[in-house]
Amino acid sequence: MEQWEYKTIKFATGGFWGGKVDQNEFEDRLNLHGQEGWELISCFDTSQAQGASKDIIVVFKRKK
Repeated sequence: MEQWEYKTIKFATGGFWGGKVDQNEFEDRLNLHGQEGWELISCFDTSQAQGASKDIIVVFKRKK
């Protein structure tokens, strides 16, 4: 049976209402984990208030 391990990363957003992310830093971190064999399986934001994003959560998996 295949076994998997999982990794979760949280990116804090900036800006007055949140939701702003440094796109280059975000992509660099995703590519770094991809080079280490991690596969992106989910990416979502958490609500702060009035629809503003507080954090972006990214979930990866790879075979053990």
